[in-house]
Amino acid sequence: MAHTIDVFWSFRSPYSYLVTPDLLRLRSEFDVTVRLRPVLPIALRAKSAIFDASDKKRPRYIVMDARRRAEFLGLPFKWPRPDPIIQDRETFEVPDHQPLIWRLTGLGVEAERRGKGIDFAHAAAARIWNGEPDWDKGDDLANAAHSIGLDLADMERAVSEADVKSVVEQNHQALEAAGHWGVPTMVFNDEPFFGQDRIDTLRWRLEKAGLSKT
Repeated sequence: MAHTIDVFWSFRSPYSYLVTPDLLRLRSEFDVTVRLRPVLPIALRAKSAIFDASDKKRPRYIVMDARRRAEFLGLPFKWPRPDPIIQDRETFEVPDHQPLIWRLTGLGVEAERRGKGIDFAHAAAARIWNGEPDWDKGDDLANAAHSIGLDLADMERAVSEADVKSVVEQNHQALEAAGHWGVPTMVFNDEPFFGQDRIDTLRWRLEKAGLSKT
């Protein structure tokens, strides 16, 4: 029987970016399929429950901790320019019109349909979070797609807004059903593992299930 790790992942999440190389390693070391299930950032999914404009500790800590974790992992890190979502840094308010995150999320959905979801997430995130500006212009995303054998223009022609929204809503519901709300959340055999710092616990669980290729 094929075993699958569902990965609930956001293109705006620094921790999603940081966990992706480890997910590729798990795929190479264990008899599992790693399935990308893109979701919207929590700033769009549940902003009223998460963000308090009078309390800046949470966003300050996330940026500091993500930068520290990236240094620990030896990965480049700088907050994307532009940010994948449009958000007021003082009030945390977000407008309804969010073209960048919907474009990225749609590409993630389409890449997964083509069997390369986590590969595209890895390649695109490496360009979004590497500190270079204007990842949304020029050839950055096209080169990310090309590096894993996909054609960006062909992917974008295939993306249907209504279909992407339907898939993303299904992913939101599946994340809730798995018992969590944050990203990255990896789900294996109905058990959620939240956060890039739980990758070793997931590895342990895969080993206990006897899925190691070695």
